[in-house]
Amino acid sequence: MTSSPTRRRTAEVTAVRRIGDSAPHSAFTDLVRYAGSWFCAFREARTHLSDDGVIRVLTSTDGRSWASATVIAQAGVDLRDPRFVTRPDGRLQLLAAAATGEATGAAASEAAMTFQTVTWLSTDGHAWGDPTPVGEPGVWVWRAAWHDGAMYGVGYATREPRFARLYRSTDGVDLRPWVPTLFEDGYPNESGLVFDPDGTARCLLRRDEATASAQLGRAVPPYRDWTWTDLGVQVGGPTLLRLPDGLLLAGVRLHDGRVRTAICVVDPDRGELTELVALPSGGDTSYPGLVWHDDLLWVSYYSSHEGQTCVYLAEVSLTG
Repeated sequence: MTSSPTRRRTAEVTAVRRIGDSAPHSAFTDLVRYAGSWFCAFREARTHLSDDGVIRVLTSTDGRSWASATVIAQAGVDLRDPRFVTRPDGRLQLLAAAATGEATGAAASEAAMTFQTVTWLSTDGHAWGDPTPVGEPGVWVWRAAWHDGAMYGVGYATREPRFARLYRSTDGVDLRPWVPTLFEDGYPNESGLVFDPDGTARCLLRRDEATASAQLGRAVPPYRDWTWTDLGVQVGGPTLLRLPDGLLLAGVRLHDGRVRTAICVVDPDRGELTELVALPSGGDTSYPGLVWHDDLLWVSYYSSHEGQTCVYLAEVSLTG
């Protein structure tokens, strides 16, 4: 079934729960439903940019009562931005960045740090083993998705020259450059990536320089040649989810007026991103994880609108 781009949708936030608040700063979430349970991963640390980041993984059977499944830590390393990848072999994969270098005080900035993407594999969402470096040093593989026997991931250079790069792997670990320069104008970085049933790839790409407007990329197999549409809006922490009826949703931070985490509809044909509903959020916020389950959109995200920066889980109903 294909969703009509002109079909009007409405959304309502029907429930919001704070599920992660045990650290001074809990942020950068992702959400997955795996083996009949929920798992939510995020970073716990002193601040948004500090050298003590660990990955907390929570689990739940009903999405309402949560318990800690594990904490992943590396001595002297700031682990940042965990992202789940569901694999065709039945295992669950986790990607994150291992950051080292100056991350505190007046010099605190990502430009002063060194990044290496790392990954873990699990058969139960609780035990993750040791990390394996993937990709290339200094190119942060943000999100990845499997399609037709291969995993694709978009990474971005954390230092000059700035560019986004597409990786491909047949085992999810040996990531090789597939499109060395996917995009390079305006400091491209974080991204969402999905595949349509017909194999078309879609990429929502954040940019932070020049006009700082997000880009929507499209490619068909073998994903070597991409076309890009400027969406004319600035976003942060993007992720994409295609619903069973064909509707393409994005979870992003919006900057027009009050900063907030929002669920948006993406119309690839018109090159438009339209806000459906804003989640209770503000200040330091974004990095949602999206899952469609039991005819509801489940959204993990973080926000500081209640003072402390915490992780939340929202339930969103869609009509129309």
